[in-house]
Amino acid sequence: MRKFFICSAVTILVLIGISSFFEPRILWTLVFFGPLILLGVQDMRQTRHAIRRNFPLLGHGRYFLEMLRPEINQYFVESNIDGRPFNRNKRSMIYQRAKGEVDTLPFGTQLNVYEEGYEWINHSIVPKTPSREVPRVLIGGPLCKKPYSASLFNISAMSYGSLSKNAVLALNEGARLGGFYHNTGEGGLSSYHLEKGGDICWQIGTGYFGCRDEKGSFSSEKFKERAHLGQVKLIEIKLSQGAKPGHGGILPAGKVTLEISKIRGVPMGEDVISPPAHSAFSTPIELLQFVQRLRELSGGKPVGFKLCLGKKREFMAICKAMIETKILPDFITVDGAEGGTGAAPQEFSDSVGTPLNEALIYIHNCLVGLGLRQDIRIIVSGKISTGFNIAQKLALGADLCNAARGMMFAIGCIQALRCNTNECPTGVATQNPDLVKGLVVGDKAPRVARYHKTTLHSFLDVLGAAGLSEPSELRPWHIQRRVDSVTVKHYGEIYRYAEPNSILNGEIASEYSRAWSAAAADSFTSKNS
Repeated sequence: MRKFFICSAVTILVLIGISSFFEPRILWTLVFFGPLILLGVQDMRQTRHAIRRNFPLLGHGRYFLEMLRPEINQYFVESNIDGRPFNRNKRSMIYQRAKGEVDTLPFGTQLNVYEEGYEWINHSIVPKTPSREVPRVLIGGPLCKKPYSASLFNISAMSYGSLSKNAVLALNEGARLGGFYHNTGEGGLSSYHLEKGGDICWQIGTGYFGCRDEKGSFSSEKFKERAHLGQVKLIEIKLSQGAKPGHGGILPAGKVTLEISKIRGVPMGEDVISPPAHSAFSTPIELLQFVQRLRELSGGKPVGFKLCLGKKREFMAICKAMIETKILPDFITVDGAEGGTGAAPQEFSDSVGTPLNEALIYIHNCLVGLGLRQDIRIIVSGKISTGFNIAQKLALGADLCNAARGMMFAIGCIQALRCNTNECPTGVATQNPDLVKGLVVGDKAPRVARYHKTTLHSFLDVLGAAGLSEPSELRPWHIQRRVDSVTVKHYGEIYRYAEPNSILNGEIASEYSRAWSAAAADSFTSKNS
C-alpha cells in the first residue's frame, strides 16, 4: 500500500506538471492534491499508528468511522431496544417527555416478555384514580434540626467540570422550576449551582473540593461558610460511586479550565484525580463522628453518605458504629454498579461493585434488622429513568430516587459516549466554549422540570393501576420477574427480607451473620482476620 501511494503521488505530480505546460490553470489541482499528498507522506513517516503508516490516507477512514461508531450504531445498526447503556426507546421517551411531545407507544411492546429478566407490576381489577399531588419524603433523623422535604425523583451527582456550566445552569434551574434537589457531585459547589436558585445537595468527596485547605485536607471553616447557604439543603459524604467504586474521581486535564482550577483548588494542566479514600476519617466510628461534625457545622442540616456496596462486613461495621455512638446519618444513598460516569477504567465500570437491587436489599435489611431503618432514609441511583423504575426501587425498600443520565438526556445528551474526551457534541459534558454555547439554558431548563413532572405522573399512574394509593404501600411482591421462559417470581421470593430487629435477635441468614460477626465498629478490617 505504501508503494502504491508513492507511485500514485508521483504519477499525479508528473501529470499535473506536464498538463500545466498546456493549461496553466491545471496547477490549481495542486490545491486539492497537494495537502492530501503531504498528509500521506506524514502518515508514512509517523510511528504511532500502524494503520496510517501502512495505509497512507486510507488509514484515516478507520479512525473517522471509529469516531462516528456510537452514532452509526445508534441510528443505523441498533434496534430500538438493543442500545446500551440506554436503548433508543428509553432515550426517545425521555426526549418526548422533556419536550412535552406525545410519549405514547404504538402497536404494543417491542420487548420479549418471555425473556429472562423481564419485569412488570401486577395491576388490579379495582385500580385507583391516581392523585396529581406527588408525595414528598421528609429527610432528617433525631439529630437533625433542619429536615428537608424531598421529591421522590431528583438530580443525581454530576460535577461542574465533568458537565459544562450551561448544563449545570439548566439542571439547577430545572430543579427550581420542578421543586426537587440537584446534587453537585464531588467537584464542589460552584457559582453555577447557585445562580438559578434550585435546591442543592452538596456532595463532599475525597478531594474535599470547595472545602479543602492548601494541602487538600478538609477545612471546617470553608465548609461552614458554604454549608450555611440557604440553597444548600442536604450534605452528602461520598464514600464511593457505582461506576468506579474504590477508585476516586477523574477529571481529565483538558477539562480543567482556570475557573475550575480556582473552584476546586487544583493545578491546571493535570488530570484531577480524587483519592480513593477519605483523609478526614479512617474507621466506622470516625465516619459517623464526621457526619455529626458536618451536621453541626451546617447548622443542623441533614447529612448522609453515598456508597456503592462492596464488602458487606464493612457496611455492617458502620451499622455497629451507629449503635455504639448513637450517631445516625439522616440518609444513605445507594449507588448501583450500573451507575454512570464521565470517565472510568473499563474494569471498574464493568466488573467492580454490587448492582443496585442486591445492594439496596442488603442495606435495607441491615437497617431493618438492627432497628435503625425508621430514622434513616434510603436514596437510590442507577439507571432510573421511568415511572416503573421508581416503582421497582420503592418496592425493594428505597424511599426516593436520583437520576443522572436521564436528566442529561433531558438537556440534550445524545449518548455520543465522548464524556471523557471534552468533545461532547451537545455541550453537556465538555468545557469547550464553542460546544458549550450550543446548549441554551433557557430552552433546556424547562425540559428538565417537564421530564421530572411527567415521570412522576407516570409513576403515579402505575401506582394507581396496581390498586395502590401511596408509594409507601408498594411491597416486594408487587414486582414480578421472569426467571426463565416458564418461571416467574416476585421480588419477595427472589430477595430475602429481614424482620425488624432480627439481626439483633440473632434470627438472620448466614450471609448476614458472617458479616455481623466479622464487623467491628472501630475498624473497617475484619476482627476475625
